[in-house]
Amino acid sequence: MKIVSTIEEVRAQVKEWKKEGLSIGFVPTMGYLHEGHMSLIDAAGENDRVVVSIFVNPMQFGPTEDLASYPRDLKHDAKLCEEHDVDLIFHPTPEEMYGDQFYSYVDMDVLTKELCGLSRPVHFRGVCTVVTKLFNIVTPDRAYFGQKDAQQLAVIKRMVKDLNMPLTITGCPIIREEDGLAKSSRNTYLSPEERKAALVLSRSIFLGKEMVEKGERDCKKILASMTAEIEKEPLAKIDYVKIVDLDTMQQVEKIDRGILAAIAVYIGKTRLIDNFMYELEN
Repeated sequence: MKIVSTIEEVRAQVKEWKKEGLSIGFVPTMGYLHEGHMSLIDAAGENDRVVVSIFVNPMQFGPTEDLASYPRDLKHDAKLCEEHDVDLIFHPTPEEMYGDQFYSYVDMDVLTKELCGLSRPVHFRGVCTVVTKLFNIVTPDRAYFGQKDAQQLAVIKRMVKDLNMPLTITGCPIIREEDGLAKSSRNTYLSPEERKAALVLSRSIFLGKEMVEKGERDCKKILASMTAEIEKEPLAKIDYVKIVDLDTMQQVEKIDRGILAAIAVYIGKTRLIDNFMYELEN
């Protein structure tokens, strides 16, 4: 396994592989890898070669967000990647990715106006820009993203389709702790008391999913039950609890199409997200 920090090195290695007719799987990450990331890397193993990027992207953090404190541990990440048969880690600096003067951005409408896009207005422009750059650098055949970040997955799928990017995007299921909490690098911020309180997210998600599976189609009733469950926890502060169209990310009142039920909740100062998807059978 190689670890490289320059765009030139990545391109040179990928060029060699492509000359040999090898397929490239790509997993973009911000590092501090956990079992959720490993599930993406394992899925990428269907390709001949696997590339993982580790880059805490400053462009997708707002001025009051946790860019400075976001956990970083390249040694830990490299060990996990090697254990899961990664061939190349791309670990650039912000200077390597953006240079001294950077003026070009990739933005999106509609899909980014709801959910995390409302409370984090600069976030998706940063995501779309860095992912486009990474796709152009790595030129993968397939890229893998987790469904925990469901809005991000929808945005990237739409961007690839709209801009005719020559690769396939694969979404992979949420990986959870044994007690139900969705795996997240930000879980490390939680104190023992907050970690226990954070279980309110998965309880709310499981409650909403059960209501839908039992036939409830009124979004107001589902959202009211999910919200009431979260509000039982004193340490929890709701950012949003919403049900949106799976394709457009716009809010719906009735479940008569594929939907995403998504929540963002502060536990103390830590913002966590969770969701479930439901698609109607034909």
